[in-house]
Amino acid sequence: MTVPQPNPRPDVFVEDDLERRIRKPVDLLRCIVSGIEVTALALAGVAARATTIGVETDIVGASNRLPHSLLKAAPPLALLALALLPVALAISLLVHRQPRRLAEAAATGVLAIAVTVAADAVLRHSAFTVLDDALVVPRSGASHKTALDGYLAGLAAYTTMIGFSGRPRWRNALWLIVGSYALVQLTALHTTVLALLIALSGGRAIGLGVRYAAGSMSQRPAAAEIAAALAPGRRVTGLRRVPSTGSESRRYLAATHGAGTLDIAVYDRDYEAAGAIYRLYRALLLRNQVPGSAPLSVDRTVEHRALLSYAAEEAGGATPRLRAVVRVGAEATALAYDYHEGATLDSGCSPAVLGRVWDAVLQLHAHQVTHRTLTADHILLTPDDEVMLLDPGGGDIAASALQIHLDLAQLIAELALLAGPEVSARLAQQKTSAAELLAVVPLLQRAALSRSTRTAARRRKDVLPALRKLLLAAVPGGEVTPVRLERIRPRTLLTLIASVVAVYLLAAQLAKASLKTVLETADWRWTLPALGLSALTYAGATWELSGYVAERLRFTRTLLVQLAGSFVTLVTPAAVGGAALNLRYLQRRKIPAPVAAASVGVSQVVAFVLHILLLVVFATLAGAVGKRSYTPPASVYIVLAGLAGLALAVLAVPAGRRLARARVAPAFGQVLPRLILVAQQPRKLGEGIGGALLLSASYIACLDACVRAFGGSASLASVAVVYLAGSSLGSIIPTPGGLGAVEAVLSAGLTTAGMHGAAAASAVLLFRLLTFWLPVPLGWVALNYLERRDVL
Repeated sequence: MTVPQPNPRPDVFVEDDLERRIRKPVDLLRCIVSGIEVTALALAGVAARATTIGVETDIVGASNRLPHSLLKAAPPLALLALALLPVALAISLLVHRQPRRLAEAAATGVLAIAVTVAADAVLRHSAFTVLDDALVVPRSGASHKTALDGYLAGLAAYTTMIGFSGRPRWRNALWLIVGSYALVQLTALHTTVLALLIALSGGRAIGLGVRYAAGSMSQRPAAAEIAAALAPGRRVTGLRRVPSTGSESRRYLAATHGAGTLDIAVYDRDYEAAGAIYRLYRALLLRNQVPGSAPLSVDRTVEHRALLSYAAEEAGGATPRLRAVVRVGAEATALAYDYHEGATLDSGCSPAVLGRVWDAVLQLHAHQVTHRTLTADHILLTPDDEVMLLDPGGGDIAASALQIHLDLAQLIAELALLAGPEVSARLAQQKTSAAELLAVVPLLQRAALSRSTRTAARRRKDVLPALRKLLLAAVPGGEVTPVRLERIRPRTLLTLIASVVAVYLLAAQLAKASLKTVLETADWRWTLPALGLSALTYAGATWELSGYVAERLRFTRTLLVQLAGSFVTLVTPAAVGGAALNLRYLQRRKIPAPVAAASVGVSQVVAFVLHILLLVVFATLAGAVGKRSYTPPASVYIVLAGLAGLALAVLAVPAGRRLARARVAPAFGQVLPRLILVAQQPRKLGEGIGGALLLSASYIACLDACVRAFGGSASLASVAVVYLAGSSLGSIIPTPGGLGAVEAVLSAGLTTAGMHGAAAASAVLLFRLLTFWLPVPLGWVALNYLERRDVL
């Protein structure tokens, strides 16, 4: 929403467009930090429970040395002060005529209390017993109804929404009252230090999250105030708001008397920490000097940009001249640059113009100044054919050789996307030496480029490889030293997360049944065949994929890809991770993306059809030969009914039907032609269908062997129905590998088929250990091997 602003100077034409409420990036950043604090406190409480108990014991021991009368009077006084504080804040807001702010703060406090109550209910679940014990730490004579203090969390959210900027007395009063209340609660053994800290951080996170989502009242200076701040040095006759390409500043065009037009960039404290999360991600992901320097503070940002502008002017660079830096009120700073008419390079360019761009950049580099944002929208061509490098504020002063080469890599890549790799490579050869080219070529990686350039290079994947090839051809015999820009690859980070998830989930499953007991009581005459059948499933998956690909695939590497998929499923639903890995593998085999997608799609469609047919066949056999028939638990029907209802709801809406048609039509358009092509090759079709049947048969036989290992006597048909139903539900439930759902359905199914409950749980644990958990470390090794061999 925008509102008109008053103009204190009628002689100045003002055209402004200020938002009434704004989302402050710093609120989002602080919300994330508070969420991390809650997580870290929970982990610390579980890992160092003895330490937290020791802290509370020391507090209780120290309190026993206080006067008895003080110990008696302190609890009611602390509770009274804690109750009166929000009332006093409410009266203050009403006096200052801010009822809306009060209502929002009160609603946020109630929300925080509700979330805390819900969290307490979750903590009472058996899965969170360890954390709950760390929060309440039961002691003799103490009564603990809840783990977290809902009122304290609500107060933290309430005061966070109100904010104490410019109110130091209120802030000090809050901390004094909360500290007294916390000390009283700890002394009376009503809570723990960990629970208090989590309640405060959680309430603050909720308050900051709501404040960011709802927005805060804008305190930004209007255009008229900016014009007044510029007036002492120059006479401003008009100020007009213009669209800004960045997220850190507002832009205005100022008409002045006798000084031409100025381009005004206004940096408000509301923009503080804008893009900080992305910059932090880049700083952690990339090595030093690769990400451009970007201070979080508004004052530091202004100082950095002003210093770079003066350095570029001193270097004789083709950048807009900085005319003034002025403070606008207490919350903003304005930078006034010379304004230049013209069109940016993204609207068209010629090779001659690109040569002048190179000259302008090299002029900065000659004085060790870099730009670091050499994108098409930051390169301006004026009407008199001069090149201007706009907004050099993200660059470096006293730049190192690496920073200069990164600037050149950005320029070469951007020009290649604009004019083609051949034109960009030819200009690079003309403007730089062979030694510089050899230093720049390894830096032509997406990780080293600006955000918009990376996005364009991701869409046009052939540009950077072609550019590197042309530049290397221009320096025959030159040696290129590979440069690794990333501290840690996103894939490695994902692998680390998957490992943590694997350990946690395995620990949760082992808590339900002792692995040692399972391995000791299992009949090894059946366990060893079950292990062999588990290994056979990967051969079936290999033949299933190869059967629908016309090109010849090496059996060993394809088998390793299927084994690597066992690790990928730790962080993806069962039916997603393997398909994505197979698609990547086929594309790396130089199979066109549409053909690869169609091949993977055909294998999934055929496998689904065979799965349903096998389920029908074995269900019929189980009902015909067995005394018991398999009846899925009620939860299965509830989940299936919910999914069916969701599908019907989507299809009932025109927009939902259009979305479904847009998603399904291309898939059928790719799968059906591929299926017809495969059907014309009986050997390939037999390989694909045979692999799918071998895959299902191996899993069924493996589960049957696990059942026999614990003395089960269920028929093979019943076991097949149990497995097929469980794997179907595991593919639907969006958990890694179907964890939780598969175990529940398999255990319930085997119990229904006549197996004792404890034996059924042990058989399922052994089956999942052999088919899901045991291949995980082997899959990790296979994934790393295939990545090193550039297979994935």
